Amino acid sequence: MPPENEVTRLLLAHRRGEKGATDQLFELVYEELRALAHRQLQYRRPGETINTTALVHEAYLKMVDHEQGTWQDRAHFFAVTARAMRHILVDYARMVRAEKRGGQAQRTELRTSALKGESLSAEILDLDEALAQLAQLNPRLAEIVELRFFGGLSVEEIADVLNVSSRTVDRDWYKAKAFLYLILREDEDA
Repeated sequence: MPPENEVTRLLLAHRRGEKGATDQLFELVYEELRALAHRQLQYRRPGETINTTALVHEAYLKMVDHEQGTWQDRAHFFAVTARAMRHILVDYARMVRAEKRGGQAQRTELRTSALKGESLSAEILDLDEALAQLAQLNPRLAEIVELRFFGGLSVEEIADVLNVSSRTVDRDWYKAKAFLYLILREDEDA
């Protein structure tokens, strides 16, 4: 893991527009980004085409295009990265679902291995919808889920990002998990 102060220094250099700072930052945190992407993809099904490297690179491109130097520190950078990866996975799941419904599809025989990939896409979309509902009720709870589940940040890192105590993050994490469990269970039963 790279030193936190080096990451923060490069984030500040990026914000100031220093040439090459973004590339140096990417090199420095690349392995951490791969670990983050791997965590998000650990439940994927066989036959899915998105992989760890692709997810890291897509997230990097998305972040560089959209954030333009607004990262405050290392924890914020990884929080933004987690959000970018989540959005990429949701877009990927929507694409899979659209193809399932006939978008650019060719007629083929139905195989059970194909259904497994579709169910993961449905799970990702269901989770995204549940997080959207949670965000309407309590945006901080949704952000904690995003940072913890998708970002892999520790309770202490999330507390730093959100400027709250670790105890508050713990309590909110349990509340958010309970809410998501109820919503996802309700969808499953319906």
